[in-house]
Order: sequence, then C-alpha cells, then structure tokens
Amino acid sequence: MNAAGMSSLSTNTAIGLVLRSSAEWMNRGASLEDEVLGLFDLMQTRLLRYAVSFGVTMQDGEDIVQETFLALFHHLQRGRHGDNLHGWLFRVTHNLALKRRMKILNDPAGRDTAQVEILDPNPNPEECMLFGERHARLASVLQALSIEDRSCLRLRAEGLRYREIARILGISLGSVSASLSRSLARLEQVDKR
Repeated sequence: MNAAGMSSLSTNTAIGLVLRSSAEWMNRGASLEDEVLGLFDLMQTRLLRYAVSFGVTMQDGEDIVQETFLALFHHLQRGRHGDNLHGWLFRVTHNLALKRRMKILNDPAGRDTAQVEILDPNPNPEECMLFGERHARLASVLQALSIEDRSCLRLRAEGLRYREIARILGISLGSVSASLSRSLARLEQVDKR
C-alpha cells in the first residue's frame, strides 16, 4: 500500500475511533461536542484545502469548514450515523464550496481579487522561469478539465477511494475511473513537454 493509501487508512481508522455510537458516547461520558471537536482537529486542514480548491477565499473556506462541522454536529445529534463520515464530510464541503463559488460568480463585486503567491526559497532565475512555465502549462490543463474531472482529481489527491469519490460527486464508479484516467493522461502530457 502506498503512503497516500496508508494516510487515508489511518485517517479512516482515526475517524472510526473518534466517532462511536451514541450509546458508547454516553457510556464514556464524553460529550458529542468533544467528539466533533476531535474530528474537526483531525480533518479541518484537509477540508479547508479542498474547499479553497474551488476558487473561494481562505476566509470563505474556513467558513465552509465550520458550516460542515456544524452540519456534522446536527447530523450526529439527530442520531444519524453513517458508515463513511469521512466521505460525508467531503460531500458536505463539496456542496457548500460549490454554493459559495456560485454566489461569488454571480456577484462579481463581492469577489476577492487577491492572487495567491507561491513562495519558493532561494530559486535561481532559471528555476523560476522553468517552474513558471510548467506551472502555467499545468494550470491551463487543469482549467481546461471539466468541473467533474477537477473534483475527481482533488478528492483522489486527498486520499479518497474511487467509491467514496463516486458517492461524493454522485456519479458512477466507472465515471470516476474514466475521469481520473483521462485527467492524469492530460497531466502526463504536460510533463513530457
């Protein structure tokens, strides 16, 4: 198993340990809030990175993650437990980020035009030029991908399995496989140039 698979496995195991049935929470004397906060500490960075990948600001991404965990709290408070809360968290983040992005696109006045700077410690001018060219090629290929293809790539980069990606995006397992194959082939062409 590769490092990404082990990371995903350990995250899923940690989520499984954090989230127990309501009866176990009551027996342990731990509050639901403490359990959700523990899961927040475990998943917040990954969910924030995923939310920001939709083109929302960091502040909006943080708001989305908070809304996601508020939804999780209400979900668990109602006694609803899923087999795959890891995927559930990404799905809720996905939906909230899409809504926020659509709101930004429909209201250009509210758009934050600040550009993200990539800091590279002590690069020489040639490295800067090569990096810039490669980055521009990769960005253009990623931009040319469909939203579904980009979402599949982002979720796979987060270590989610094909089945989890299919559930989150509401597409078939075959569509996930085809999307990832197609997208990775296009990205590999950039590396060959």
